[in-house]
Order: sequence, then C-alpha cells, then structure tokens
Amino acid sequence: MPLRPGSLGVAAVVLAAGLSFAPVLCAQATPKLSLLVLSKHDHTLSIVDPATLTVLGRAAVGEDPHEVVASSDGTTAYVSIYGGGAYHSISVVDLIAQKPLPAIDLGPLNGPHGLAFAGGKLWFTAEGAKVIGSYDPAKSKVDWVMGTGQNRTHMIYVTADQKQIYTTNVSSATVSILEKVALPPMGPPPGMQQGPPGQSGGGMPPGGPPTGAGGPRMDWNQTVIPVGRGDEGFDVSPDGRELWTANAQDGTVSVIDISGKRLLLTINAKVFGANRLKFTPDGSKVLISSLRDENLVILDASTRTEAKRVKIGHGAAGILMQPDGARAFISCGPDNYVAVLDLKTLEVTGHIDAGGEPDGLAWAVRQ
Repeated sequence: MPLRPGSLGVAAVVLAAGLSFAPVLCAQATPKLSLLVLSKHDHTLSIVDPATLTVLGRAAVGEDPHEVVASSDGTTAYVSIYGGGAYHSISVVDLIAQKPLPAIDLGPLNGPHGLAFAGGKLWFTAEGAKVIGSYDPAKSKVDWVMGTGQNRTHMIYVTADQKQIYTTNVSSATVSILEKVALPPMGPPPGMQQGPPGQSGGGMPPGGPPTGAGGPRMDWNQTVIPVGRGDEGFDVSPDGRELWTANAQDGTVSVIDISGKRLLLTINAKVFGANRLKFTPDGSKVLISSLRDENLVILDASTRTEAKRVKIGHGAAGILMQPDGARAFISCGPDNYVAVLDLKTLEVTGHIDAGGEPDGLAWAVRQ
C-alpha cells in the first residue's frame, strides 16, 4: 500500500463559517498530532494544533522553503530549500523542542523539492541534478541517488514498501514510474572461463560471483510516460491503481494506469496554472489548486467530471487532507492564509494565519 495519511485517525472538528484563527505569541507544547505549515515569506515552519487551528510554535528554516514532510515517529520535520534550483540543502526541525537542527547539505544535488518519508529514510527530488535520492538520518548521509534523465523532476511519491517511486517531470511533460527489481546473477567477465571454485587460472563458480550477504543484486527500472505540459502536482488514488497529475500549461489532468504503466485518458479540467492535486481519503473527489485562479477545482473521481469550483482566494498551492475526510487545508499564498474546506459541504469554514505566503503542508504524528 502507498504511504497515505489515512492511519492518523484525526477527529473531525466543526468550525463556524468564516472564522479566523490568530497565532499565539508564545510557543506551546507540540501535540501528538500536528499540522505543519511552511511560510515562504517568513522562512518559518509553523506547528499548528489541528483541533483549535492555533499556531503553537514556529521554527526558522532556509530562504525558500517549498515542501515539508515529517519523520515516521513525528519528532522531526524536513523542509526542501528550493530556490528554483539554486540551493542545495534540506532544513531540519526538532518538532518537540520547536527549534532548527543542522541542515542537510546535498552538495551538487541542487534544487531539492519533492519530499517523502518511508522505510526510515527521507526521499527527495533534486531538479538541478535531474535526480531522485534518499537520505538516511541514522547514518547522516545520502545513501542512494538515481538520475531520471528528465527536466525538472519535481514531486515524488514513494510506496510504503519502497519498491515503487513516482515523479512528475515538469519541463519534460512526463511522469516517471520507477520499480525496484532483482537482477540475475552476474556471469564471468568476457574472456574468462567458468570453473570449479579454487581452480587455477582464475576460474569462477558456476553462475558467476556470489550475491553476498546483502542478497540478490537490485536495480531500478524506469518507465517514462508522456502527459500534459507543465505537469507538477499529482496524487495516487487510495486504492493505488491510478496516478492523476495536473498539467499547468494545458489546464488538463492526465490519468495513468499504474500497473499498466500507460496513460488512460486526459481530462479537460480547465485548471490553468495548476499547482497541486490531491484525492480525498475516500477516493471520491480530486481537489486541484491553481496559482493564478481564485477557485479550487473539485472533480468527481468516478465520472471524471467537474463537481464544483470553490472561491478560495487569489491563488493557491499546497493541499492537505484531514485523514478522516472531514476537512482539507489549502495554502493561499497571495492571501497569506491557509483556507479550511469542509469536505461535506465543500465550503470554506475558516482560515489559519501561519505566516506570509504559506505553501507546503504536512502532518506530524508522534509515536
């Protein structure tokens, strides 16, 4: 099963329509369940109580924060410092102490953006290097990197078993599906004859060299699927069968059959400037934000048609679903607030002030 926030079990909170929530002045203890909000203007990560929608504390991050993800134990947040490909670090925040930790320097891997956390590791894209990679916090090092050969490898999704990775490649107008596979045993080098172990003359055991203590050799196969122009925000359906990506330049949505690794159809959603796309936890609806439109577009996932347009602000970016399906949170950068959407009525019921130009959103669940 892919990584989804559906196991968090957040209780629904009913909010009065139009109610706004101001941040507190003094830091309070981080709750077991926290809503994380990035401010691109203030260069901060806000820790928000999802029950009251009040800001409990803030921590400084790098100059151009875009995406955020929390560790599986909910104690640490990682923030990509993007800079349009100019920067090469990931900010780290101690969510319990509510303070920054030493940043991760990615060296030549410029433009980190998309983030995921799976298998105890941080997975990331690096646009400037056209790669994806993983960072092992236990060893404090990047332990794996793979090139995509695509331009602006932007967002990333890693399945819970870490056997599949999906990315959108904005300027190439493609989606990458990467699968981890076992390789057959290596044969002898060209010109070398096989022979019984210990044979003089450099013979090798039948079947090639031993696989070693790590088991069989593993590799990644990549399938590149053409989609619409400017594909960026995407999500995987809760059943893991389909990948939907919003194409900012075309205003369309591409639907991909994951197991068949093929494009199923293109929906003329008319969402130009699309930034993020997310399924509701029950898979019935798809929400799409636009950087240059006042409306949040909601599609019916079964009929693949528009269900509603909700006036959300003057442009929106990050979208985060409440796991119980009661609410969605949408970062409205030009308006300097996070809008709260009731997923039953499809109406805005409140706003969160978590700093200027909010963008990336995530859940942190302390174990």
